[in-house]
Amino acid sequence: MAVDADDDVVGETSEGLQVELFHPDTERKPGDTNIRKWGFDVHPRVFPIACLMIAVFIALTLFFRPQAEAAFGAIQTTISTTAGWFYVLSVNVFIVVILYFAFSKYGNIRIGGVHAEEEFSDFSWMAMLFSAGMGIGLMFFSVAEPVLHFGSVPPFFGGVESGTAAASSAAMATTFFHWGIHPWAIYALVGLGLAFFSFNRGLPLTFRSIFWPLLGERIYGWPGHVIDVLSVMATLFGLSTSLGIGVQQVNAGFTVLSSQFLPVTIPQAVWVQVALIGLITAIATLSVAAGLDGGVRRLSELNLYLMLGVLGLMLAVGPTLYLLGTFVSSLGTYIGVLPELAFWTETPGDAGWQSGWTIFYWGWWISWSPFVGMFIARISKGRTVREFVLGVLLLPSLFSFFWMSTFGGSALFVELETAGTLVAAVDADVATAMFELFSFFPLTVLLSVLGVTLVITFFVTSSDSGSLVVDHLTSGGKHDVPVVQRVFWAVTEGAVAAVLLLGGGLSALQTASITTGLPFAIVLLLMCYTVYLGLNTEHEILESDEFAEWIERIEAQEVVVVAADDDAVSEIQESGSSTVVDD
Repeated sequence: MAVDADDDVVGETSEGLQVELFHPDTERKPGDTNIRKWGFDVHPRVFPIACLMIAVFIALTLFFRPQAEAAFGAIQTTISTTAGWFYVLSVNVFIVVILYFAFSKYGNIRIGGVHAEEEFSDFSWMAMLFSAGMGIGLMFFSVAEPVLHFGSVPPFFGGVESGTAAASSAAMATTFFHWGIHPWAIYALVGLGLAFFSFNRGLPLTFRSIFWPLLGERIYGWPGHVIDVLSVMATLFGLSTSLGIGVQQVNAGFTVLSSQFLPVTIPQAVWVQVALIGLITAIATLSVAAGLDGGVRRLSELNLYLMLGVLGLMLAVGPTLYLLGTFVSSLGTYIGVLPELAFWTETPGDAGWQSGWTIFYWGWWISWSPFVGMFIARISKGRTVREFVLGVLLLPSLFSFFWMSTFGGSALFVELETAGTLVAAVDADVATAMFELFSFFPLTVLLSVLGVTLVITFFVTSSDSGSLVVDHLTSGGKHDVPVVQRVFWAVTEGAVAAVLLLGGGLSALQTASITTGLPFAIVLLLMCYTVYLGLNTEHEILESDEFAEWIERIEAQEVVVVAADDDAVSEIQESGSSTVVDD
């Protein structure tokens, strides 16, 4: 018992170090003003306002569907033509800022404090990064995007003829651009800010906490409420975009499989997709109830195994050497054109391409950043800033590049070497792209079944993770929230995705992301400065004499514990020897 007490003293001393030197001077606690009724534990302002805005959106979209579809198109066009340059500039700023944090003096700062330990293994951490990041999008666009760019070369590569080997190189470089460093820099910035201010400063795990250096106690007032409501809306619509895209692909897969193995072919229709959303959301509630470690972690690891299985299978049955060469050459092309492509904006004569691709992606990634960033923050305690940034920035990007090279490269091989019809098929229906590709290779049925299964599991983990994140935002930043609350948000996410499909399909999904991403981009630019202030303060404290004195006290206490352990062991050994003699 004496040894346990000494361990508790050391733990309390380490915790006291974090609270005494690093936590802000405030009496507020996460969720201290929450309303607790009917199994819910929610913030009295953020939760009802967010619910009201979501309800109004759903009602207007359902009751005024033709007008909603026209409005979605007009909004997307307006934002793309007037604010496209702002999206392009902002995302490049995020990359510069996050790399500065990683390679500067702030890189050695540990998330959670100097004695923080990693909560998840490297494998589990990476698995959850992939599942939460962009798994559904990788499945949907890995074939479709390279094929579409091959059939219609992006304006940036002016002079390249469509349908040629040069077009395939341009197509893959453009795809890498949309799925590589840029999106993961956004996620890394948001995740770092949320993790730092929550774990190192003891503030609520919500977006308002990141603005403590500017707002102080006012983060608990209306400025903080507005920030968190914007975060909820951005998260919900960004996530609903992914769920809507995913269910379109599931529908396409079922149509292909049912036409071969069932007497009745399942049609590709909105009503089928709405029904699938309801079914998959119901499955997701089971994982939601199991929690982060029991549900999300296990499903994320299953996703990674499935992804590796499908990837390996495609690599084996496809043109292996061609795909490996495509990966290397596409990576080189991407690196070569990146400095210019990153800042390129289309001219009025090219209007339309960038809004439908780059601006949509940047808006999607920004609107999805509260969800992915908060989830990454939640699982990254114990890692240094440098380890966090490089892990989040490079590992998923490289995996995405190899995935795109395998599936997109296989599609381009079909077009170049066998005079395939993938361009026409994808033009007709983007959701069928991957299944059309599988039809050109052996093991078509197995690949199709695995593909549908993987999209479904990504749907479930995205819904789970999204519910967890929105729960944090609407519960005042509490880490543990009631199960019924997570189920409520899982159902809400499915409902919004269904409404967006009813209100205009893929166009509505794209508009929702771009619209919610625009105001949130401004929030992220401000966040660059507040995270800098927080890290700079942390570094100054770590270099201070007061911190050095605290460390000496902790080390001295650890010596006492070791001595106590040795004495306790000696006493037990002596007692044991006496007992034997007496017997």
